[in-house]
Amino acid sequence: MFKKVHILFLLIMAQFVSGTAVAQERFLKKGNEKYDEYSFSPAIDIYKKVLDKGFVSADLLRKLGNSYYYNADYKEAGETFDRLVNEFESEVSAEDYFKYAQTLKSLEEYEKAGEIMNKFTQITGNDVRAQQFKSAEDYLAEIRKNSGRYELKTFEYNSPYSDFAPSFYKEGLIFSSDRDTGNFARNRHTWNGKDFLDLYKVNADSATRSKVVKLDDYVNTRLHESTSITTKDGQTLYFTRNNIVEGKYKKDEEGIIRLKIFRAQMMDDGIWGEVEELPFNSDSYSVAHPALSPDEKTLYFASDMPGTLGASDIFMVEINKDGTFGTPVNLGSNINTEARETFPFVTEEEILYFSSDGHPGLGGLDVFGTKIKRKDFNGNIMNVGEPVNSVKDDFTFIFNEENREGYFASNRDDGMGYDDIYAFIENEPLVFDCIQQVTGTVRDKISNQVLVGATVKVINEDNEELLSTITDSKGTYSLVLDCNQGNFVRALMEGYTPHEEYIGVSDGKPKIIDFYLERDRVTAGYGDDLAKLLQLSTIYFDFDKYNIRKDSEVEIEKVIAAMEKYPSLKIKVNSHTDSRGPAAYNLWLSQKRAESTVNYMIKKGISKDRLLSEGFGESKLLNECADGVPCSAANHDVNRRSEFIIFE
Repeated sequence: MFKKVHILFLLIMAQFVSGTAVAQERFLKKGNEKYDEYSFSPAIDIYKKVLDKGFVSADLLRKLGNSYYYNADYKEAGETFDRLVNEFESEVSAEDYFKYAQTLKSLEEYEKAGEIMNKFTQITGNDVRAQQFKSAEDYLAEIRKNSGRYELKTFEYNSPYSDFAPSFYKEGLIFSSDRDTGNFARNRHTWNGKDFLDLYKVNADSATRSKVVKLDDYVNTRLHESTSITTKDGQTLYFTRNNIVEGKYKKDEEGIIRLKIFRAQMMDDGIWGEVEELPFNSDSYSVAHPALSPDEKTLYFASDMPGTLGASDIFMVEINKDGTFGTPVNLGSNINTEARETFPFVTEEEILYFSSDGHPGLGGLDVFGTKIKRKDFNGNIMNVGEPVNSVKDDFTFIFNEENREGYFASNRDDGMGYDDIYAFIENEPLVFDCIQQVTGTVRDKISNQVLVGATVKVINEDNEELLSTITDSKGTYSLVLDCNQGNFVRALMEGYTPHEEYIGVSDGKPKIIDFYLERDRVTAGYGDDLAKLLQLSTIYFDFDKYNIRKDSEVEIEKVIAAMEKYPSLKIKVNSHTDSRGPAAYNLWLSQKRAESTVNYMIKKGISKDRLLSEGFGESKLLNECADGVPCSAANHDVNRRSEFIIFE
């Protein structure tokens, strides 16, 4: 009897467990459907119920952690990722470690975040985020160096709801909000359980100053409208909207309504109309968060289109004169990482600000800036520091360089709503240009003579000349380079072989580069004076003596160097005096000086077969300073010379 009861009990328990498993699978399937639709709020509720029933897996914890992460609930995300890495270590992916590290930063647990990032780098060393990874002490020191430059101010138009994405419009702003519109039935988005977003303006028109006004229905719909940018004349509006055309929602193959950028024109009655979808939008990926270049010929945006490096990248596209568009181009791996880069904004001075959780930051999305002049996207990426950045998400940063004022949004804890807009004043500018001074001299390699009027150019890695200068009367030059990029510094002089040195991306410390140019050939012919070719100084002898002085050795060594470089070169040393003193004595003295010079060169290794000497005394004066003619000492000095004549 006991055995039958026991068997019956086991059968009942098996049916119960089987039924529970089926229920769990049904819950999980529903939760995964919501997760795949980016409906994170209901997905969280479902996953928590499954956990409460006692079922747990790596995939469940991963998706629950991600759901918290994408909703900026970092406390719950941290606890969930902690379970994942401790209970399912063998199943943890690189992205799991990265999101866990980012979550820990947002909880200000920087030391532990560093430990988790070390595990991330061990898995994927080729990842840009791994290559940029530094210890918490190092990257926090860099962020602190940039901190304290901004003074935050209250933005009086925040609501208890979500307010973000400010953009300059006329004398005021356009921003996005899910504030109460007065409707009893309100649309809610299942990503975070919040209301759908619309665009509002404030302080933009004299009739509505100090009043928040919702944009007209041509722009706002029943789904999201968020980030926007207007042209300087206020006639064209680019904005982000869910994929809706002619009142109909469009979903991709996974049932997701993607984001798209639309363009609206201001009508004669002051209403936004003629709304059109941009041609590079797609039903299968998102295109969002428009920004314009200062000349309004380029549109920047964020997307996860094919060719994206991470979750979302920043792209640019040319705007043609007729209003059509070119082909979108990814800004590259210096700016974009395998994580999220989004919310671009470009200032009049061509500083690109954007938000990222891929570059080293304080936690969540941080605001970064980089110089993009001449569409060079390889400059230093700088975290703008506190108080703009925090341990939470900081994004949609805009800045007016003329009055040094701007705005951004954040979901930090001290806000009124889920997201809040913050105004700020920049008290100390961030220096995005990496300036490096390069100085030096240009000299003849053989004679060491400075080369006056030599050209020194700066050429970038695309072989484009950026700037040039010439050496002064001392053979010196000075240049200022952009050390955010690699450059070649090249010295050129007619009759010489050009020489260049490469300077890579650096910290901007001053650098000295001295150039020693070689002649491309011996341009003097037989009978020419090598002393003039090498720009030698006068070969001096002490009065009434013919031994080589130390200062003259330097000049003769230049001749020796030339003869060593050109083995076929033969030199005749001619020595001359001025007219002062007896002519016979001057002839003898000059001959002894010429012989002394040749003997010095022979001792230095030059074959005597390549050398001749002759003294001419005062017989070949270069001016009128003959015997009996009054002349200055300077004029007499012109005649006291040595020549190094090339012979066959």
